[in-house]
Amino acid sequence: MKARTNTFLGAAALAAGALLLSGCSAITGSGEAAAAGPDLPIDDEISTTVDTTLTELLPSAIAEKGRLDIAVDIPFPPMAMYDDSNRAIGFDPELGRLLGQKLGIDVSLNKQAFDSVIPSLQAGKNDIIMSGMNDTPERQETVSFIDYTHGGFAILVPAGNPDGITTQTDLCGMTVSVQKATVQGDLLRATECGSDPVVVTELPSDLDAQTALRAGKSDAYVADAVVAEYVAATTDDGDAFDVVRDPENPAGFNPVYSGIGVLKAETELIDAIQQALQALIDEGTYQQVLERNNIGAYAVDSAEVNQGSDQ
Repeated sequence: MKARTNTFLGAAALAAGALLLSGCSAITGSGEAAAAGPDLPIDDEISTTVDTTLTELLPSAIAEKGRLDIAVDIPFPPMAMYDDSNRAIGFDPELGRLLGQKLGIDVSLNKQAFDSVIPSLQAGKNDIIMSGMNDTPERQETVSFIDYTHGGFAILVPAGNPDGITTQTDLCGMTVSVQKATVQGDLLRATECGSDPVVVTELPSDLDAQTALRAGKSDAYVADAVVAEYVAATTDDGDAFDVVRDPENPAGFNPVYSGIGVLKAETELIDAIQQALQALIDEGTYQQVLERNNIGAYAVDSAEVNQGSDQ
């Protein structure tokens, strides 16, 4: 993360009706399509239903505005990206739509550069952040996190795992590609290998690191677990790479929490989002969105706040 089931259209239409009955504005959406109507799940996206008891938890200012403004850094697959019709998809946009449905309020998914997502809350431009943001003590000085994933770093190898890599120490003596200036590079260099250390190849971008593995210039590639899962599932229809799964580290190496950011003073909104996320966890739609985006292994069991302070 950044240290930085199929549902039919009929279900979405029912949800839209529920939103209208709950008195929500129907003038917002994501991007330039904001005036076209509520931003709801479509086609095979996961859908849910409104819980009016949760709607009552929303702060009056947001209820009066009639929408929840969500800061999303796009693209950052599989957390957020655009489809062929320029619709925001991925874990964050799809979970954001579900939260809106559950709370009975429209959502506006607003593209925001990652380094400006917190200032956008402080300026009143957005209400919450859904952008794969790590829950850290430093960030908790400004925002509180409703944690929604727990994952670390993962090792990607060629399909079939020809070198039989099973854990981090198996990388000793091998060449591993990573994106330049990432924590992964530091962790690999610190691997206890004796006289046969990991040979770390740092490249300008994450895509460059993937390409090095595909071209045989590295034996493995290391990245955030959720990114590695996505790359393995989507490259050559899932036939190019395998993710190394270490039984001792099921959520990846050095796992951290990531979550939905809300200004720490907005206690009512924090409570509303936490309870809405818990409702999605309880009904199973949260897990469906994770699995739809190939990151089902990084689920949280419950919607907790600021677990990053315990890491």
